[in-house]
Amino acid sequence: MELEEIMEKLDETVRKMEQEKLTLEQSYQVFSEGMELVKQGNQTIDKVEKKIQILMREGEEDEG
Repeated sequence: MELEEIMEKLDETVRKMEQEKLTLEQSYQVFSEGMELVKQGNQTIDKVEKKIQILMREGEEDEG
């Protein structure tokens, strides 16, 4: 899943939590789904950061 899609789904999750009258169980389910999206987003960001670090190191090696 792309980071942009994750962010859109997180926005949707926040809107659900703020606007809808949810039971405690429903709130927990929506919250759990949101936390899973956060986890996926963090993993995606970590992957991109690692790729950037590799590219930066390769660029430094090319210059040196």
